[in-house]
Amino acid sequence: MGHFDTIVFIPSVQREQEVRGSRATYEKMTTRPAPESLGDDPRQFIETRNAFYMATVSETGWPYVQHRGGPRGFSKVLEPAHIGFADYRGNRQSVSTGHLSGDDRVSLF
Repeated sequence: MGHFDTIVFIPSVQREQEVRGSRATYEKMTTRPAPESLGDDPRQFIETRNAFYMATVSETGWPYVQHRGGPRGFSKVLEPAHIGFADYRGNRQSVSTGHLSGDDRVSLF
């Protein structure tokens, strides 16, 4: 599982933080070790939702955000870096699934 700070605080963001005077504060965050797995609080949060938004990225680099929902508990933490959820039949556009075949990065909101 990647460390979120290394994804977010890329060089262009670090430069902007320098300009705005906040870099020293956020640099401390990037020195923390990456978590090995989700803790109990995030796991419980994920497993008690009845909906979330899932973002994927297309082959052309554009993001796509789609709603996923079901009864409370439709999503489960299966392994430290794997979340599973019931995928109820929707409009069958398969946009997220298609994106994932080319780029497996996902963000949940």
